[in-house]
Amino acid sequence: MATGGNAIRGTRVGAGPMGEQDHGHHADRVAVSYWDALGNETVRYFAAGIAEEEIPETIDSPHSGLPAGRDKANPPAVAKTEPYKTHLAYVKERRTDEEAESILGDALQQLRERRGQD
Repeated sequence: MATGGNAIRGTRVGAGPMGEQDHGHHADRVAVSYWDALGNETVRYFAAGIAEEEIPETIDSPHSGLPAGRDKANPPAVAKTEPYKTHLAYVKERRTDEEAESILGDALQQLRERRGQD
């Protein structure tokens, strides 16, 4: 017969007289529902004694990654993303030569004024 360790057969290692209620697993909790723009509901649990101001108004929904709010009728809007710009779009936005010269002239003038003050 092989024996080893001090554990008695059929018991968990580290089991003691403390039950789940002693660990806080059965603490009073409040369920708060959040909804995102797609209609997904997420329920978060908070301690019953927590102040109403400490419960967040918005969270990130784990279903969609969108912001979710506590108001089911008016959830937060979907964030607007900028479309990808090609290099050509940036080239079209470049300043004209006259604007570039005036910006450069202003910057040089400011540098000269700062050096004159030192």
